[in-house]
Amino acid sequence: MPDITLVESEKGEVIKMGPVTIRILEDGRNTDNRIGSMSLTIPGKTPGPILHWHRMHDETFLVTKGRIRFTTDKGIVDTKAGDYVIVPTKAIHTFSNPFDEEAEFFNTFTPAYYVDYLRMLAEAMKGGESMQEKQRSIMAQFATFEVEVPGEAPK
Repeated sequence: MPDITLVESEKGEVIKMGPVTIRILEDGRNTDNRIGSMSLTIPGKTPGPILHWHRMHDETFLVTKGRIRFTTDKGIVDTKAGDYVIVPTKAIHTFSNPFDEEAEFFNTFTPAYYVDYLRMLAEAMKGGESMQEKQRSIMAQFATFEVEVPGEAPK
């Protein structure tokens, strides 16, 4: 019978993606890749990923500190600590922290393979390219696709 796994408060793999700090809590190795989870810390006035959707995984976001803005094809939703956002497959979305204060959220996704997307993106960004420039090529490897916004030139 499997045993539980404890990730202590100061442990877990930490990756930096520009100003964003990501603490990986579960990358699928303990759950047969059924679920992945991480905590993200986003400084104020920090943009997020490009508007996108996922073909193969669901995400959830529990805002634990500050405020996070979620943008969808239906509009903008500003969240605060304690709010919980569910993003099913094929839902168009992105998030950002346009506010002054630092924000944090706990993020889950099923299956867990998406952790590798973030690892690859963080590694690519070490080369000096911006998140959005490298994101498109890595996204496709994880069945994640950019959404073109009418009236905006592609970035």
